[in-house]
Amino acid sequence: MKEVHVAVAVIYRQGRVLIARRPDTAHQGGLLEFPGGKVEPGESVQMALVREIDEETGLKVPPASLQPVIGIRHDYGDKRVFLDVWRTDAAEGEAHGREGQPIQWLAPDQLRDEDFPAANRPIIRALRLPCQLAITGGFDDVEQGVERLRQQLQHQPGMVVLRAPWLCAEDYQAFAAAAQEVCRKAGVTLLAHGSASCLQGLAVDGLHLPWREAAGLDERPVPASCWLGVSCHDEAQLAHAIALGADFVTLAPVQPTRTHPDVAAMGWARFQALTAAATVPVYALGGLGPDDVSQAREAGGQGIAGIGYWWR
Repeated sequence: MKEVHVAVAVIYRQGRVLIARRPDTAHQGGLLEFPGGKVEPGESVQMALVREIDEETGLKVPPASLQPVIGIRHDYGDKRVFLDVWRTDAAEGEAHGREGQPIQWLAPDQLRDEDFPAANRPIIRALRLPCQLAITGGFDDVEQGVERLRQQLQHQPGMVVLRAPWLCAEDYQAFAAAAQEVCRKAGVTLLAHGSASCLQGLAVDGLHLPWREAAGLDERPVPASCWLGVSCHDEAQLAHAIALGADFVTLAPVQPTRTHPDVAAMGWARFQALTAAATVPVYALGGLGPDDVSQAREAGGQGIAGIGYWWR
């Protein structure tokens, strides 16, 4: 079955995203969609986006303003598509539905899975996720860990994974209970780290599974209302995480790390190849920091994840 290359635009303006409604007579009619269309022979994806956005909305987009978001391959059964998603916040003019389609500006947290074609759902995840995923590092006791977290939240991470595998279950629960209050006050999304059992009694926003936990599961361990991340290292693990219904994954190690000097780094070329086959946002992990966000995004990733760049 031939794969259709579709250019998709995420157009930001004042914190909202431009959304259109598909005609009832179209494939997946009546559902919402991001502006875009097929990449014609001889066109680059940027050229296609400039053309499609003008034709559909009247907006003028400077090609240099387009930045990659995510690439998604999806099989609908009757057709296969590659959604090549790019974003811009520099579109000029006033948007209107030039093809008769209703359009509206919505905040990312107003985008609901059920209103979009299934292939668009990872795009929604990518828009809601930050470009940096902060992971907690070492500390001596719960009190010290909570105080360190409070200090590090001054750097305003959008999402924190509460990793502390050296703690016993009781101490981790105490650490997480205190951390959820600290993060709530700071407006930071907090994910527990470990098995689903560590969520009991907590009001955190989701769970990040280390691979050893994910490997033994055959279904999603948390409800759809919670974030689910999975640590991955190769194609098979990525496929398993996607089958579990992960909202995002971390992929490591991209670069050599001091903590695992005996583990070979995959490098950016390998990261890009693995990410291209994934249908969820992918964070690059291992030996990286904020200066590597652009490289990660150019390679198709959501951004970077790590401990050392922020837990100091």
